[in-house]
Amino acid sequence: MAYEPIHIGDITFDPVHVALALAGLAAFALLSLAVALIVHMRRRRREAEAQAAELAELKGRLQTFAEISTARQGDIARAVNERLDRMTHRVGTDLNETSRKTHESISKLNERLAVIDSAQKNLTELSTNMVSLQEILANKQARGAFGQMRMEAIVKDGLPKGAYSFQPTLSNGKRPDCLLHMPNTKAGVVIDAKFPLEGFEAFRTARREEHKKVAARRVRADVGRHVEAIAERYFVAGETQDTAILFVPSEAIYADLCEHFSDLVQKAHRARIVICAPNMLMLAVQTMQAILKDVQMREQAHLIQREVAHLMADMGRFRERVLDLQRHFGQANQDVEKILTSSEKIAARGLKIETLDFEDAPSAARVEAPSPQPAPRSGEGATRNGNGGGRQASLLSGE
Repeated sequence: MAYEPIHIGDITFDPVHVALALAGLAAFALLSLAVALIVHMRRRRREAEAQAAELAELKGRLQTFAEISTARQGDIARAVNERLDRMTHRVGTDLNETSRKTHESISKLNERLAVIDSAQKNLTELSTNMVSLQEILANKQARGAFGQMRMEAIVKDGLPKGAYSFQPTLSNGKRPDCLLHMPNTKAGVVIDAKFPLEGFEAFRTARREEHKKVAARRVRADVGRHVEAIAERYFVAGETQDTAILFVPSEAIYADLCEHFSDLVQKAHRARIVICAPNMLMLAVQTMQAILKDVQMREQAHLIQREVAHLMADMGRFRERVLDLQRHFGQANQDVEKILTSSEKIAARGLKIETLDFEDAPSAARVEAPSPQPAPRSGEGATRNGNGGGRQASLLSGE
C-alpha cells in the first residue's frame, strides 16, 4: 500500500515519517508519564511511610497519654476517696461533737430549769413570807419587835460588849429600847425603836387627795406625840444625854418623812431627838466605836510612852554594838592587809630561790626593820601581837 505524501505549504511530509514521529512522541509521552507515575508513587510511598511513622508516634503518644491519664485518674480517685474519707470522718466527728454539745446543753438546760423551778418555789415561799411580813407589820407589837431586832443587830455588829444595854431600867422607872454607854461619863444615849408606822402605811396606800391629807394629819399627830413622849420619858439628868435617837426601821419611810414631813424633822431637832434610818444609825454607831478606841488609846498613853522609852534604850544599845562591830571589822581589815603583804614577800623570795637568783644574797641577808604596829586596844590584841610578832620576826629572820 502506498501512502501519498502530505503537503503543508511548501513543505512536503512523508506519511511514514510522520507516523514514526508521532509514534516516537507517543512513546516519549508514555515514558514520561511512566517516569512521572513512578516518581509520584515513590513520593506517595515516602509520604505513606512518614504518615505511618507519625501514626505510630501518635499511637505511642496516645498510649502514653492513656497510661498517664489512667494513673492520674487513679491518683485522683484515690485522693477523692481519701478526701471523702476525711470528710466523712470529720462530719462524723462534728456530728458526735454536736451531739455531745447538744446533750450537754440539754443537761444544762435541765439544770437551769431545775434552778428556775427552785427559784419559783423560793419566790412562792418569799411571797408567802412577804404576806406574813405584811401581817407582822400590820400588828403594832410585831412591828415594834421588828424595829427592835433591826436596831439590836446594828448595835451588836458595831459596838463591843459592855458599850450598850438593851431594855435597861432608868431611875424614873422607864425602859428605853437601848442605852449606849459613853466613855468618861455615866450618862448614856437613848435609842427608841417604837416608830409609829400606821399613818405612813395609810399615806402610802391613799389614792385620793383627801385621803392623803387625812393620812398626813395622822402621821403628824402620831410622830409628834411620840417625839414628845421620848423627850418626857428618857431625858434624865446625870443618867442620859440631852440628845436621843428615834430609830426608823425603813429607808423609804425616812425618805418620805424628810420629803413630805420636814416640819416633823425640825420639831424633833428642837426637842433634841435625832431621827435615824438604818444607815444613819450604823454611821452613828461606827462614830461611837471610833470614840471608844480613841479613849482607850488615851487611857493607855502612859503605857505606850513607857514602851517607847524601853524601845529607845534598846536602840541605843544596838547602836553601840554596831559601832563595836565596825571597829572590829576595821582592825580585821588591817590584819588581812598585813598578811597579804607578807605573803607577797614570801612568794617573791620563793621565786628567787626557784630561779637561783642569788646575786643580791648579801643585801638579802639584811633583816628589814619591822613596820610600827598600831597600839592594841584594851582587853584585846595582846595575845595576837605577842604570837603574831614572834611569827613575823621568825619570817623576817628567815628572809
